[in-house]
Amino acid sequence: MKGLEIARAYYEQYGEPMLRDRFPGLMPFVAAGLAGSGSECWGFDDEISRDHDFEPGFCLFLPGEDVVDRRTAFELERAYAALPKDFMGLRRSLVAPVGGPRHGVLRTAEFMKDKVGKADGNLSLMEWLYIPEFSLAEAVNGEIFMDGYGEVTAIRERLRRRPEDVRLKKLAGQLLLMGQSGQYNYRRCLQHGETAAAQLAAVEFVKSTMAAVFLLNGVYQPYYKWSFRAMRELPKLALTAELLEYLLTTDNEPNTAEEKSRVMEGIAADVIGELREQGLTGAVGADLEKYAYMVNDMICDARIRNMHILAAV
Repeated sequence: MKGLEIARAYYEQYGEPMLRDRFPGLMPFVAAGLAGSGSECWGFDDEISRDHDFEPGFCLFLPGEDVVDRRTAFELERAYAALPKDFMGLRRSLVAPVGGPRHGVLRTAEFMKDKVGKADGNLSLMEWLYIPEFSLAEAVNGEIFMDGYGEVTAIRERLRRRPEDVRLKKLAGQLLLMGQSGQYNYRRCLQHGETAAAQLAAVEFVKSTMAAVFLLNGVYQPYYKWSFRAMRELPKLALTAELLEYLLTTDNEPNTAEEKSRVMEGIAADVIGELREQGLTGAVGADLEKYAYMVNDMICDARIRNMHILAAV
């Protein structure tokens, strides 16, 4: 059973009865679920994931002190701490994981401010540009089992989709980097006899391509160690993940390097095809740099459009 399923089962067996029996007046103001850091919040956990920071538990999100006072929150924390320590063969740890608590009683405002810098999730266009993708992803991942107050659900819906101008700015920058690293610098490095530098160019191409694919899917890219896993589940360009893995795991001897160059051009063609599918270009050709500037020119907000093309990368 996955961690998210364990969290829901633990909540239904112990958490919900605890709230209903001991805090009935709090039920309309609390949200319960699991979101944030940890592979279980993505459904990516496996047996290896259980070697650290993996335990039965869930989050109880509370609104501000003007709605739920500090004493009530403290009493709820004590009640949560007293829930059974063992569940489904797992045991709750007494030591908080690196980065702070992932379960238990949390103020919604503090959780969201930690993830996106704003307690209510109301971000300006400039703030949208610079928040890391994985932080936005952690604000909206997982599952909310119950939300009596509606605050958590409303903020998550607000954050679930970035403004289109922001998507285009980020996409334009990644397309430019794809072209520079994969269509130009990879071959140039090999011509100089710099095979290590060529592999760095391949790595940069992979990183920029992954970012572009998530942007084309309108989905936030999770933390790097889960990016391949998440990419394989995307509705568009998912098969690109296997090609990117090939680019990372092969050498740069002459025959392989020639094949890798063809793979990069094939990936570029697929990305350009998706740009056309989304109505982001009507041009022809294979030069990703050209498409990068075309996408940038489609940005409506003049301030963002006129920023350096790599400003949001």
